[in-house]
Amino acid sequence: MEPQLLHRVTDAVATVVIHHPAKRNAMTAAMWRSLPPLLDALAADRAVRALVLTGADGTFCAGADISTLADGPRAAQRPAGEAEEALAAFPKPTLAAVRGHCVGGGVQLAAACDLRFAEEGALFGVTPARLGVVYPASATRRLVSLVGPAGAKYLLFSGELIGTGRALRTGLVDEVLPAGGLDGRVAEFTRVLTARSGLTQAAAKEFVDGRAGREAYWAAQADGSGDTAEGVAAFLERRPPRFTWHAPAPD
Repeated sequence: MEPQLLHRVTDAVATVVIHHPAKRNAMTAAMWRSLPPLLDALAADRAVRALVLTGADGTFCAGADISTLADGPRAAQRPAGEAEEALAAFPKPTLAAVRGHCVGGGVQLAAACDLRFAEEGALFGVTPARLGVVYPASATRRLVSLVGPAGAKYLLFSGELIGTGRALRTGLVDEVLPAGGLDGRVAEFTRVLTARSGLTQAAAKEFVDGRAGREAYWAAQADGSGDTAEGVAAFLERRPPRFTWHAPAPD
């Protein structure tokens, strides 16, 4: 099978699988370019309430395929940066499910997700210093927001790989699961996500990510959604809520 991004939608969760096992799921230029339009389609699908990004065959992503650097790192970084920004801007909750190596561009993708769950034994590294490549500013800022300045400098200066223990302590990952436990936990947690209000999640994502000037927009969405009334009624009636809000279609 050619290197590609596979996807499926099950029980309101879209799963995108990085599939290039011959090179530990390294991202080719075509794979980077294919991610934004795939995300656009999944964002527009009302059946999708959350997204999981993972890798095939026991590893997440070993970064960019080094062969893509033949024409210079800047040319290779452009589609990677566009893919990263598209993932960060995805309007529904996103979760990276990490096994094995998550290196370079793999960390770039994982950091662009809202949450990161990892299986014990996973290894993380940001390795441009091994190649003399300048790591993109946007990806550096996103890394700093997760692990802080010192943690980011440790990873970027050294290019060393770290295990799940340090990744959890520094904030690079949110949960670490024992071997064999990742899929079950991701399924459990995404069931929680899809049961909650998409209105609350979408507004919270924008606020947390620092988008300004949208308070009036989200107040209007809340007023017209019915989600608040449904949430209160469900609480009083001791039943699961049936939230119905969906993001308006783009103009």
